[in-house]
Amino acid sequence: MSITRRRYSLAAASLAVALSLTLFDTAAGFAYAPNFITKIIEQSTGIAPVGLLDVSGGSGGSAGANDDADTINTPASVPSLMGPITTRFPPEPNGYLHLGHAKAVTFNFAVARAFSAGKGRCHMRLDDTNPTKEDEEYVKSILEDVRWIQRGCPPFDVDNAVGASEMSEEDRGPWYGPVRKTSDYFSLIYDAAIHLIERGEAFVDELTAEEMREYRGTLTEAGKESPWRNRSIEENLELFRGMRNGDYPEGKYVLRAKIDMSSPNLNMRDPVLYRIKHESHQATGDEWCIYPMYDFSHPIADAAEGVSHSLCTLEFEDHRPLYDWVAERVFNAGLVNHLPRQIEFSRLNLKYTVLSKRKLIKLVEDEHVTGWDDPRMPTLSGIRRRGIPPAAIRLFCERMGISKSDSNIDFTIMEDCAREVMDEESPRAFAILEPLKVTIKNWEDGKLEEFAVPRHPKREELGDRIVPFGKSVYIERSDFFDLVGAEGIANGGRPPKGFKRFLPDGKVRLKYAYVISCDDVIRDPETNEPIELVCTYFPETRAGNTPEGEARVKGIIQWVEASSGTRCKVMQYDRLFKAEEPGKESGDFLDDINKESLQVVDNVILEPSVGADAVKIINEIINNTGSEVEKIYHSSLAYQFERSGYFALDSSSTVDDLVFNRVVTLRDTWDSGSSTQQKKDEKIQNHRDPEIKQTQQQQPKKNAGGDAPILEDARRVALRAGTIIEAGPHPEADSLILCKLDCGDVNDAGEPEEPRTVVAGLAGKIPFDELVNRKVVCITNLKPAKMRGVESTAMLLAASDGQEGDDEVVQLLDVPDSVPNGELLSFENMEPCEPDAMLKSKGALKVWDRVKAQLRVNSEGEATYQIDGTVRKIMTSAGPVRVASLKDCIIG
Repeated sequence: MSITRRRYSLAAASLAVALSLTLFDTAAGFAYAPNFITKIIEQSTGIAPVGLLDVSGGSGGSAGANDDADTINTPASVPSLMGPITTRFPPEPNGYLHLGHAKAVTFNFAVARAFSAGKGRCHMRLDDTNPTKEDEEYVKSILEDVRWIQRGCPPFDVDNAVGASEMSEEDRGPWYGPVRKTSDYFSLIYDAAIHLIERGEAFVDELTAEEMREYRGTLTEAGKESPWRNRSIEENLELFRGMRNGDYPEGKYVLRAKIDMSSPNLNMRDPVLYRIKHESHQATGDEWCIYPMYDFSHPIADAAEGVSHSLCTLEFEDHRPLYDWVAERVFNAGLVNHLPRQIEFSRLNLKYTVLSKRKLIKLVEDEHVTGWDDPRMPTLSGIRRRGIPPAAIRLFCERMGISKSDSNIDFTIMEDCAREVMDEESPRAFAILEPLKVTIKNWEDGKLEEFAVPRHPKREELGDRIVPFGKSVYIERSDFFDLVGAEGIANGGRPPKGFKRFLPDGKVRLKYAYVISCDDVIRDPETNEPIELVCTYFPETRAGNTPEGEARVKGIIQWVEASSGTRCKVMQYDRLFKAEEPGKESGDFLDDINKESLQVVDNVILEPSVGADAVKIINEIINNTGSEVEKIYHSSLAYQFERSGYFALDSSSTVDDLVFNRVVTLRDTWDSGSSTQQKKDEKIQNHRDPEIKQTQQQQPKKNAGGDAPILEDARRVALRAGTIIEAGPHPEADSLILCKLDCGDVNDAGEPEEPRTVVAGLAGKIPFDELVNRKVVCITNLKPAKMRGVESTAMLLAASDGQEGDDEVVQLLDVPDSVPNGELLSFENMEPCEPDAMLKSKGALKVWDRVKAQLRVNSEGEATYQIDGTVRKIMTSAGPVRVASLKDCIIG
């Protein structure tokens, strides 16, 4: 069977009846879904983005794909865009970057790469216009963070960049050309100010700051003109040059634009362009004693660099008219050769954390954390030290998408991205966090046997690691259930339901090694707790072998040989705050600090290969004399400690004292008492619609025969988000196709399951290349059915215009690309779904038939469920489910 493999951010074409999934390819990098910004750039340049499928009228991919691209208008006097498509990342060097900045970094670089046909490039610029708050420490930290978060991404053609030959090693990075600074353009910005004064469009004012606020007016009242507004051009020039020469104290004068004090936009009411600051600048020293305001310097620096599209967050939307006002004037004056345009998108807001600089400073100064790089902090230095890979941060940003609508993102989505990337990248290892000694009484003293085991179950190229086995080993205390101890007494002398590991007088397999039996339990005389198990090993069971005629031992546990194991400390981190929105209830965000956010575990025992790897990378870091671009980090050494989670080496580690940080657990354990998938579903559903929580609080109806509530048909069907990984023809039927579908299935250990196989009657309806990597709606709890010899384990939902044969138009139900695979969809203003494990009985099958009969696409192209005269949209965490262009039609 020929399978078409192609990478898209999103598709937007047609219908289907059955499909299955695949894992996200973290190694190949990521691509954003089409969105309103890529559409604006394409419209303004005539250049199509690479790898993005632009679809009119569909869901558009990310949450903001349907935002009106016409909200950004190019003035009639402005010529067509010339030159390369250029973006930039321009942080102020007055603090440390955090996850909010990560979104801006990732998107600006991704857009530039997407428009490679337009010689796309992204500049790195430091907006250093306020010497009071800036420091060289912040400069170095920012550049390091940007290099790190873009690690592994394709570089721009830096060798051909202007100034490349003069670039210092510190200038080099994933950006195009050298590191730029707004201070590089101070002379140009000063000339622009002189030009505005000479045109009568700027004046020197001497109102105090308080008077200026009073004169500014309000949103409902026009402002008043300054009494100094009508100074002559000559006087203004003389005063401004005196400001430049240091003739006046701070606060005496400012330079203001002369625009419109009655403008409904407060930013256009004669904004300040320059102020006096007698402070040394970290880049220019004492050359200047006046410094431009951001709103004045920013468009000029963009224009000077040839930035074509200035992408920024929504708080700058009201500043855009001023941006355009300045940019047009310096362009028309011939001071610059480019006219940039500003486009805004929503900023990143995260639950269970704070991103405010003021609050982060408070956390550090009050010692609620150990510093700016504390692994619980949302700073990029903290995230890096914790061990979250840069690829996971980029994946998270891309899944959130780009829109103009603010949203509050659940922190667990970022953790899910970390799991996904680290599952693919991280080698496996044995680590015993709570050791219990096991002595093999029939093993020869002093003898060690070595087992070669794979470093990663899916990546043969990583090779094997050597795991020694001997007379004494350590196992996890939780892998032994003490029937006669305190835990056994509390459970009535019985093991917990489903417990398959080690019991007194029981057997268990030591993974990759032997089956052992427990013969005796040695206890602490004071606590009666087990401190050693005396066991017998069975030589014939080596390396997974089960002798003929014997029952297979079901329990498999990890272990570390006692004499060769490496001791270390483990820092188990959790969220720094226990509330979704810290401080929302009490008014003080510090009241919501999670006091259990750090658990220090001493005396952890690692298999020897981990210790050897750690010593090697520490020595490499000590001896590293390479460039900043290739800097080695402790956290680049990361593992999945089997059955415990993902861990990375901490930067405090030494050769003699290793410390590992828990990056993330194997599964989301924040909410207790629910399955992995159930917790993920509840996490996503609870912030979809404010009316859902109210509905959840209502008492459900009871049936006539007992206490069980009646569950609506629709809530019994498992509608989930999934991604089509592969698509190709069915080997035995021309009318069918075969797909692989990633439905987010995980096993009990939190590890991804294999993709589902789906057989769909879509042959000739949708091209295969429009199916692959498409986010769709699937049903995952129908009974598997064989279709021409191939078992289909899920079903796709699609809309149809109702025509017959070749005239029929079918379109898949599209899910926003930011929605994670496996998310359980909901119905607007209904309680969360509680799907049956399997709709396999005859009665249950009728449930789907009844639900399907009520599914329709409305006049807005949204998928709905219509029952009892009420129309309810099918909802995801990123908004309603849509189809590309069909309206008022059936879903099947």
